[in-house]
Amino acid sequence: MFRLAHIEHLWWLAALVVIALIFVFHLLWTKKRVKELSSVKLRGLVLPQFNTKTKWGHFILFSLAWVFLIIGIANPQIGSKLYEAKREGIDLMIAVDVSNSMMAEDIKPNRLERTRMGVEKLIDKLQGDRLGIVIFAGRAYVQLPLTTDYAAAKLFTQSLSTNSVNNQGTSIGAALETCLQSFDFSTETSKAIIVITDGEDHEENAIKLAKQAKEKGVIIYTIGLGSVKGAPIPIYRNGVQLGYRKDKDGNTIITKLNEDMLSELAVAGGGEFFRANNGHIGLKAILDEINTLESTEMETKMFSDYEDRFQYFLIAALFFLLLEIIWPEKRMKFIDNLNLFGVKK
Repeated sequence: MFRLAHIEHLWWLAALVVIALIFVFHLLWTKKRVKELSSVKLRGLVLPQFNTKTKWGHFILFSLAWVFLIIGIANPQIGSKLYEAKREGIDLMIAVDVSNSMMAEDIKPNRLERTRMGVEKLIDKLQGDRLGIVIFAGRAYVQLPLTTDYAAAKLFTQSLSTNSVNNQGTSIGAALETCLQSFDFSTETSKAIIVITDGEDHEENAIKLAKQAKEKGVIIYTIGLGSVKGAPIPIYRNGVQLGYRKDKDGNTIITKLNEDMLSELAVAGGGEFFRANNGHIGLKAILDEINTLESTEMETKMFSDYEDRFQYFLIAALFFLLLEIIWPEKRMKFIDNLNLFGVKK
């Protein structure tokens, strides 16, 4: 079993993109200045050490050192001892709406981001429960099967996006059906589903499926995001708002919370409806309800000992960093003879 002890540090890999942009900009600026300050005949004498290929070599070595350093800081670990343990808990599926309407900002910063934050807090409070995640819009998909690996659950939660499902809409029925298919009904484990959505453009079979779920012993809770009066759906590009989504007639689309339907859905599923706001999303109240469900003792295979492997990545980072330091700046014949980009001489 492989895991990263501090997976949150991987975000530092994104800094490499910024460093690359700065490097390319500086390289282009330097080449421009060289052309401006010297003629073709004197250029080699004025700046004999300026060589694009050697600078790219330095950057590649530095990049490799950076990648291995960040992975080392994240501390890769390998499970070395597998054992069977008993745990008490329930099976919980969370169905998250990732349709475009979840980008409305009537809940700050927006409906989907507030959902992401709430689910992460819920994961922190789980103990022994198996958690699965289903994403849906016009269709539904299992993003994370039932697991007790809460670190993996957080990673998948952070990747929630409206780009995850191509088909637009809010097919709550498809989400419920997918969640039900994820449960193992041969066990007596208590089971629950949390549907997080604005409830807009739902299909009619959602209530019917909720009643079927209740007959199978699955409790359904619903969380409504948004306001009843509605809000437009902003369009962003590179962090800049370009406007709002419009329908085929050119009118601004207003997305509204379908509170009545979500309440009806929760009642049909034997659970409760909670309305999210800027202060809380309602998952804490649902967790309190879930904790009253009967927990079942089950056997599960777990790794008891994890061995750190960060030292190998730090050694690799140090190796590439030292290689970058001793990499010569002067022109070298074998580098000049390299035709990395296939340019005809």
